[in-house]
Amino acid sequence: MTKHSKRERERRAQETLRVREIESAWAGSVPPATAKAFALEVEAALARGPEVRRPDMAPGTPPHPPRPGHEPRPPKVTERPRRGG
Repeated sequence: MTKHSKRERERRAQETLRVREIESAWAGSVPPATAKAFALEVEAALARGPEVRRPDMAPGTPPHPPRPGHEPRPPKVTERPRRGG
């Protein structure tokens, strides 16, 4: 766990309060129907939870199965007899 200085914790607390003030001011400036629709969308997004993590691949390369005849070879298993015996 990372430790933060007292000044940094206070700054973060001030930022959090400022963000809440801005959000409440925005909610007051928008028509009630729009604010309610936004709140419903936020609740739906929170209910969905986090997105499923995608496989770690290079960008622009969707997972395609190999073409017929180009399947990966099975690993080579060579069991050589022991020498001298």
